[in-house]
Amino acid sequence: MNTYLLVENASKAYGDIQLFENLTFVVNEGQKIALIAKNGTGKTTLLNIFTGKDSFDAGSFYINKDIKVGYLEQDPQFNPQLTVFQAAYSSPGELMNAVREYETALHSPDKSLLEGAISKMDFYQAWDFDVKIKQMLSVLKLNDLDQSVAKLSGGQVKRLALAVTLINEPDFLILDEPTNHLDLDMIEWLEEYMAKTQITLLMVTHDRYFLDRVCNEIIEIDEKLAYSYKGNYSYFLEKRQERLFNKNLLTEKAQNLLRRELEWMRRMPKARSTKAKSRIDAFYDLKEQSEYRRNEKQVDINIKTSRLGNKILEMEHVSKSFGDLVMLNDFSYTFSRLEKVGIIGRNGVGKSTFLNLITQRLAHDSGKIDTGETVVYGFYQQLGLQFQPQQRVIDVIREIADVVTLGDGKQMAISQFLTYFLFPPEMQYVPVGKLSGGEKRRLYLMTILMQNPNFLILDEPTNDLDIITLNVLEEYLSNFGGCLIIVSHDRFFMDKLVDHLFIFEGDGNVYDFPGNYSDYRVSQKQIEIEDKRQRAGDKTKPVANAVKQADSGAKKKHSYKEKKELEQIELEMANLEVEKKALEADISTGILSSGELVIKSNRIGEIMKIVDEKTDRWVELNS
Repeated sequence: MNTYLLVENASKAYGDIQLFENLTFVVNEGQKIALIAKNGTGKTTLLNIFTGKDSFDAGSFYINKDIKVGYLEQDPQFNPQLTVFQAAYSSPGELMNAVREYETALHSPDKSLLEGAISKMDFYQAWDFDVKIKQMLSVLKLNDLDQSVAKLSGGQVKRLALAVTLINEPDFLILDEPTNHLDLDMIEWLEEYMAKTQITLLMVTHDRYFLDRVCNEIIEIDEKLAYSYKGNYSYFLEKRQERLFNKNLLTEKAQNLLRRELEWMRRMPKARSTKAKSRIDAFYDLKEQSEYRRNEKQVDINIKTSRLGNKILEMEHVSKSFGDLVMLNDFSYTFSRLEKVGIIGRNGVGKSTFLNLITQRLAHDSGKIDTGETVVYGFYQQLGLQFQPQQRVIDVIREIADVVTLGDGKQMAISQFLTYFLFPPEMQYVPVGKLSGGEKRRLYLMTILMQNPNFLILDEPTNDLDIITLNVLEEYLSNFGGCLIIVSHDRFFMDKLVDHLFIFEGDGNVYDFPGNYSDYRVSQKQIEIEDKRQRAGDKTKPVANAVKQADSGAKKKHSYKEKKELEQIELEMANLEVEKKALEADISTGILSSGELVIKSNRIGEIMKIVDEKTDRWVELNS
């Protein structure tokens, strides 16, 4: 089997912080490996070492010199003065070097250079390179080739970097958080591309669907060591749990054996120490094993939520445009307690504008936005908090408060609270500039939650967070006592949390879908399949099809009025379901009077009756 990457006994530390130690693993041809570890344990550092941007303190690595390596950085940078096409054309790699060498030889007076350049063009099959560039940029929806790189959004820059990486057709591809800043369509395209191609892959990602569907092996860095799992993310979860369980069993067994060995050590005569040396050595090995205490720390989120009144947020016929660009058109919605809404749509269709309208960071053009008096917004923005690099971690938190109120009403000192968020005392006086991307995100999340919000708005909260922190955040949000709006390209995160979706279609149009992201994709695929069938039928037998539909009483297209009625029914059913859940939550608290219990129970009965009636009408319209 052809080895592409070999890492042996590698160690790396920054000051007193040991990232990993004696790390050993191998990547062979055809493997698609994901690297998983907590934030701050050296994932990006490891990739930077492989690409020559850093080095190990001890140990070594080997990359096969006979293969082409492509590297997609987490936050790629391009010369802002270049156009999209120029940036793609100036990418590194042997293929591009051959093209540039040919261009130089073509315009050089020294015609002897041309023969060698032509040979390289033949070898790399680079004659249609311009076409390849344009095709790849088109697939990745970068159609304005003359657009300045300086004017690209974060998602467009990531797609450009992806195009540059894939154009060179690498044998071995190294990806650092490839799905960050990509919209859902692009993530699904990349997922399908990576799953089908024969390329060898090593990547760092928090996208669990992407990881599960693309990778065939996972390497976990845990407590400075590497553990390999021959399977996808689902297999990894199962086997990791087994590993930890067995480790704990061994520790317990070692403790029992140690007690017996300790008695023997105390009884052993001094004169027999030479004969018993092997047993003494075994004793100390056993002692070390029995003292093992797993450092399975995780973020502990237990923060008070401000009381939320009955009136939360009402939006009536709200519109917003920037010149001719319509971002929101005649939008109306009333938010309810415990509501969890996901927002999806292509980049640039108004999602961030919508959030800024809600939080009054942006004025609306028309309509009405009425926020309840008790609402306390917590707005986690995609760009994050702009920390001063030299500012210490503890000083960032002290600027907000000296103590934090927890969910049980108790107060906690800032230093202790930082420890709960995996910033132990030795890290609290470290400059923010020395934190990893995920650690900065975790610190930013702290600054939002410390303000005890009851209406959380999270714009791409999963970027840079490790999977373990994501699991804890998901658990906290699923039990959050207020309203929640999530904009995320993390399909797994959305599926676990949201009750329904606002779909931003562009031109200011938004519709409410009653379900999570996977439900939405299933419905979209069904629509696509039906559209294809209808188009195929229209092309082959248009007349026969029309007669067949007329004879069989096939479903007619909805009128405009029927479409509007369907949309209204779906919206009302989603709102009723949210209200029902809120009522059930109130009843389960056990603090309501008997009169309140009767009123709320009767309302639940009314809601169920209304939902049944609306379901019947929905079926009738779609039958």
